[in-house]
Amino acid sequence: MNRTKIYWICQVVGWSTYAAFNLVLFALDDGNLGAAQIAGHGFLTLYFIFSTHIYRNLIIRWGWLKMLSPRLIPRIALSILILSVSCFLFELLLNVILGISVGANQLLGWIVTQFFGGLFLYFIWSLVYFVYHYFENYKAALKYQASINEIQLNKLKSQLNPHFIFNGLNSIRALIDENPKKAKMAVTQLSNILRNTLGMNEKKLISFVEELRTVRDYLDLENVRYEERLQTELDIHPESYKYAVPPLMVQTLVENGIKHGIATLVEGGLLRLTTSVNNGVMKIEIKNSGQYNNGYNTTRSGYGIANTVQRLELLYGERAKFRIFNQGDKFVITEVTIPKQVIL
Repeated sequence: MNRTKIYWICQVVGWSTYAAFNLVLFALDDGNLGAAQIAGHGFLTLYFIFSTHIYRNLIIRWGWLKMLSPRLIPRIALSILILSVSCFLFELLLNVILGISVGANQLLGWIVTQFFGGLFLYFIWSLVYFVYHYFENYKAALKYQASINEIQLNKLKSQLNPHFIFNGLNSIRALIDENPKKAKMAVTQLSNILRNTLGMNEKKLISFVEELRTVRDYLDLENVRYEERLQTELDIHPESYKYAVPPLMVQTLVENGIKHGIATLVEGGLLRLTTSVNNGVMKIEIKNSGQYNNGYNTTRSGYGIANTVQRLELLYGERAKFRIFNQGDKFVITEVTIPKQVIL
């Protein structure tokens, strides 16, 4: 059902219900409900429908739905006053035409009741109309922002995939002449990684179990290349497996630590991946040998830490935290803190 149909159903049902309610009150109070009273309420209902419809058209034409409150409120107040005066004059004319009279002792009370009653009705109509459109616009804005986020996330993921393959092939190329047997083993490892990541392209988040599988395969591939120069340790909290993470996020940070930390050291070094869970939040910590400086903020293709920070911001907003810092003069710590979230 489109907006126009919803609008007209609300108009007809709402004002008709108000008229019927007034007729019931009149019958109970006066006990003499005649054709004039029924006709009067019928014409008044049509007037309410007509006047509010004209009001709606002017709201749309003058762009009031896009105005900010300081400019909008005075315009609404003046419109309600004009509508109330016009409705009161119409009702006065209607009583004359239908021969409905009001006693002299009741005239002042009738004028006050009808005029302020109109003010109240038009105020309620305006409130409902503007609140409805506020939430409609708010939902539209959320959908638009969600679509923009989706585009940005897809762009970031599309950067990671060729980057990941490129670095894997570089590792294998370095082994071909030096050790063909290890190069063949590395090709097998890379094919395992690619097979595991094929299903990640359409997902914003994957289970930590899947991500850890990719990390293990990647570390196996790097161990073939670096041998004794690379020592790896994994300390995974059991509750971590219930969490979801952005695809290739942990792998990218592990790769960053190896390429910018351990690979630059003649003697090699240690990479330790640790997770902990506390109060519904998982902290991922990657500790690697090396030192962090201002230039150490991306991987060779330029998509490492900057990519991770953007993805965390798009997916979690302020609920996720990221930081990277030196621990003494031998190690770099990379920390990611994320809330528990259902896999999308």
